[in-house]
Amino acid sequence: MMASTTSATAAAAAFGGAAAAKPRGSSSSVPCPRVSASGRRRSGVVWCDAGVEAQAQAVAKAASIAALEQFKISADRYMKEKSSIAVIGLSVHTAPVEMREKLAVAEELWPRAIQELTNLNHIEEAAVLSTCNRMEIYVMALSWNRGIREVVDWMSKKSGIPASELREHLFMLRDSDATRHLFEVSAGLDSLVLGEGQILAQVKQVVRSGQNSGGLGKNIDRMFKDAITAGKRVRCETNISAGAVSVSSAAVELALMKLPKTESLSARMLLIGAGKMGKLVIKHLIAKGCKKVVVVNRSVERVDAIREEMKDIEIVYKPLSEMYEAAAEADVVFTSTASETPLFTKEHAEALPPISDTMGGVRLFVDISVPRNVSACVSEVGSARVYNVDDLKEVVEANKEERLRKAMEAQTIITQELKRFEAWRDSLETVPTIKKLRSYADRIRASELEKCLQKIGEDNLNKKMRRAIEELSTGIVNKLLHGPLQHLRCDGSDSRTLDETLENMHALNRMFSLDTEKAIIEQKIKAKVEKTQN
Repeated sequence: MMASTTSATAAAAAFGGAAAAKPRGSSSSVPCPRVSASGRRRSGVVWCDAGVEAQAQAVAKAASIAALEQFKISADRYMKEKSSIAVIGLSVHTAPVEMREKLAVAEELWPRAIQELTNLNHIEEAAVLSTCNRMEIYVMALSWNRGIREVVDWMSKKSGIPASELREHLFMLRDSDATRHLFEVSAGLDSLVLGEGQILAQVKQVVRSGQNSGGLGKNIDRMFKDAITAGKRVRCETNISAGAVSVSSAAVELALMKLPKTESLSARMLLIGAGKMGKLVIKHLIAKGCKKVVVVNRSVERVDAIREEMKDIEIVYKPLSEMYEAAAEADVVFTSTASETPLFTKEHAEALPPISDTMGGVRLFVDISVPRNVSACVSEVGSARVYNVDDLKEVVEANKEERLRKAMEAQTIITQELKRFEAWRDSLETVPTIKKLRSYADRIRASELEKCLQKIGEDNLNKKMRRAIEELSTGIVNKLLHGPLQHLRCDGSDSRTLDETLENMHALNRMFSLDTEKAIIEQKIKAKVEKTQN
């Protein structure tokens, strides 16, 4: 699912071949058998020519110089544009489920995806948010155009979808637009079901996954944490989630809408998958008055836990091996598993017995999984109807006007949180200047202190006197730096103070020739070069 295994193998072979190749040197160089301390002969060879080591050092030095020169050139180029936060993705609003399922990344694979993305030349930080309704990649890019191109190519390789076709469905947002989008996603404003709460839990999981794997960088981590704050505030202060339906509740509502009204509560319900989504399906079946549901799951423990929690419904457990037998006895089949291959195909549906006319004569498959658990070809069977997450829009239209009013209220909160995050990002710009100014002053202090001590003479100083002189020099520097450093620090909560702080930063950079912006870019590119070489 990730980058091509064949390419990775070829690359590994190439590096392996380079490492194993015989060093170029004198033709008299001959391999000596490798011998252990015990005198036993070991596999492999050691080159005995003393000139080879010196030659290798020279080659390494030349490579280092070439790399340094290259990233200096790159630094001048990147000075024209600052690192950008970007989101590249697609959702239920821009792409059909057939495309989303090819790009879906299982939660346990998020750390691996983040590692692959941050290995790209122009990507510093990354996070992946992959749900049934969206697949979005958030990055901190050294270069907007190059970074976007690399991410789109990565998505294309992962999914097998040509980049040209992918671009027709992708959305790309930058800096404040990207941040606002994430805040809206976390608040449930971009969900198919406006105000639904599950997306907030999924945003929280991105942070937990990143913390466990160490994959999130400073900017992306802070952005996601602030998005969680925005999501919580919106739900608490606007009550947008009151009466709002989740994907699971919309699935239940849709199924009952498609059944004959007089028979909806007597329909035989089957749920395949007892995860978070499946559990919510049972909860909403209870709310609608359903008294019995059959649950197919790999293990009985999770089903027992749900049964213990939900006493108002009869839950019958069936193992995965009896899934098709259970489907044969069901009028409605809900599917919610992490399977990457369809559980039901046309052949499976054709093999199932017919449904009674009182239930409409058709078996309903309500598939809320991405990738889909029910193949699209099942809809070709006359006795079956298939609905997936894209079909839930029919249910979502209910009470839309009231939820849109609450969404407008939510935008005020999101704007407040967006300003707070952007102020924090802006305040980070002063950190390199603070460090460079402190380092500059310390170098002068150390140099002048050394001159002073040499004039006095080591013999004329005891430890107490030397320490007193050092403390004097440090105190003078600290006192002198106190004013400038205070004017470089702000909490980012006051835009006027922040503007003044940034003006002070640029003034100090000019006065002391600190050149912090170029230094930062050079440091980032150097880190990328070293990471690639390793």
